[in-house]
Amino acid sequence: MAVFLALSAALIGGAGSAWAIESAYVEHLIVQGDTLEKLSTQFYGNPKLWTHLQKTNNVANPRALRPGSVLRIPVKYMPAQDAEISFVQGTATVGSASGDTTAAPLKAGQKVTEGQKIQVEPDSFVTIKLADGTLIRVQANSEVQLKQLRRKGRSGSLQSVLEMQRGSVSSTVGDGPDPQRRFDVRTPRSTTSVRGTSFDVSLTPDGKTISAVTHGNVAVRGMDARANSDAIDGRGTRLDAGQGISVNEDGRVGAQQNMLPSPDLSVIPATLEDANFLSFELPPVANAVAYQVQVSRDPTMSEVLRAGTFRSAQVRMRIVDDGEYYVLARAVDSDALPGMPAQRKVRVKTQPPPPLYQQPTPGGTTSRTSGELKCTRVSGVQSYRIQVTTAKEGTAPDFSAPVLNVVHQGDCLAVLKTLQPGSYQWRAASIRTLQDGTLDQGPFAPAQAFTLAESPQSLDIAAMDVRDDVPGINLRWPGETGQTYRLQVAATEDFAEILTDEPSDQPRWSSRKFKPGEYYVRIQTHDVATGLDSPFSAARQVRSAAEVQTGFGLPVQSTDGEPLTLH
Repeated sequence: MAVFLALSAALIGGAGSAWAIESAYVEHLIVQGDTLEKLSTQFYGNPKLWTHLQKTNNVANPRALRPGSVLRIPVKYMPAQDAEISFVQGTATVGSASGDTTAAPLKAGQKVTEGQKIQVEPDSFVTIKLADGTLIRVQANSEVQLKQLRRKGRSGSLQSVLEMQRGSVSSTVGDGPDPQRRFDVRTPRSTTSVRGTSFDVSLTPDGKTISAVTHGNVAVRGMDARANSDAIDGRGTRLDAGQGISVNEDGRVGAQQNMLPSPDLSVIPATLEDANFLSFELPPVANAVAYQVQVSRDPTMSEVLRAGTFRSAQVRMRIVDDGEYYVLARAVDSDALPGMPAQRKVRVKTQPPPPLYQQPTPGGTTSRTSGELKCTRVSGVQSYRIQVTTAKEGTAPDFSAPVLNVVHQGDCLAVLKTLQPGSYQWRAASIRTLQDGTLDQGPFAPAQAFTLAESPQSLDIAAMDVRDDVPGINLRWPGETGQTYRLQVAATEDFAEILTDEPSDQPRWSSRKFKPGEYYVRIQTHDVATGLDSPFSAARQVRSAAEVQTGFGLPVQSTDGEPLTLH
């Protein structure tokens, strides 16, 4: 038995013609034993509607149908079916089937009926599920209308027509093969018809219709179905999986084209950790001018949360919540035909956020004995993991076998005494405790380089040479090339009140600004090459000699009790 959805005269019109359910019909090739009552039961689920078949086809004898002839079956008497909105992301509206211009927000779980118009806003996505399991994924910035939702009889195959005025749709037709099923996607200048397949139809800004098949096959027709020589049953150009075609704005159907191959998504990291964007790079596909990318909650790509078209292989989209997702990517050729899709399951893990580095500075040097790796605290985080790996020039840091891997409670820090001097990379991650008591580690911050070096030795204060035979304080101490110094003087050994704090480029220092008496001195050594400082030396008591002294080395005082000075 041959059954197909035909175009009535009302449909083969100009660009402004619209699908009219009143004039739509199915053509049935009569076989031996057919009667109008039998066909009325088969198509309408009611034998009493045979009179409509008789009137439409001017049948004189309803019990004497001629085998091989074609009978037109008006669609409007077939049982109407509902569809269900299975998913909505972003903003979408549905208009009344009565033609009322008022549009209401579309929600998941909502029933939609024949004639209703659905508009999907930019950055939004809608999935429609038909009664036979067919999934219609309406992409962002699209406008479609459910022109026909009918069933052949009470339990037969669906006969559905979707009209698209703007945007694009991706469809997976039915739960399995059904030669009697009919699903058409209609644009102002073309019709793409299938019985069981996966395919995409999109309208370009210049009015072209692009059809691409990823599974099964379709028939693509221009406005005049008989204008094509390469046809299925004389009704359209056949496209098999991996093929696409365009229909010009005047309704002329182009030649079949092979779609570009699918990109290799194995290069995308299994875990995406950027807290700011969904960001990754696709491997280039030869002859591609753009790439279409979608991110969905499910492998059927029916719950798309992010989608975009990118002119380069670098992809960047708004971030999504932590969880598991499916990335689908396709290369697009210069004719706007999308290629074969590739899919990869990825995990998005951005929480808890990593800490910020505090010290050392990027590329800086820190002390092996006294230095620490420090980073900021993160709200809601109880501990931090810090890893260190040896840096190798010209290669990315490898943390698969870190030389230091510590978890620190409270503060974000790590001591470095166990490491040898050298060049390293370090990174830090936050660890929070979930309600069930399990530990949840977030992503690591980007690795940062540092150098670990030995601090200069603290000055041996016993080696300091103090001259008491000249006025003031006069000091010398052992020094090395590449070292500078910091000297502090205080009146008490605890240095509670520092009287002077001065740098010195040389291992010597003198001053006459102190009154004669006893003081305490300590010195810190700075290594110019590494930028590291030694601890301060132990305090040493020194004497500030008077300018005028007695033979016993005591200061000579004036009548007011102040030491005499030389002018």
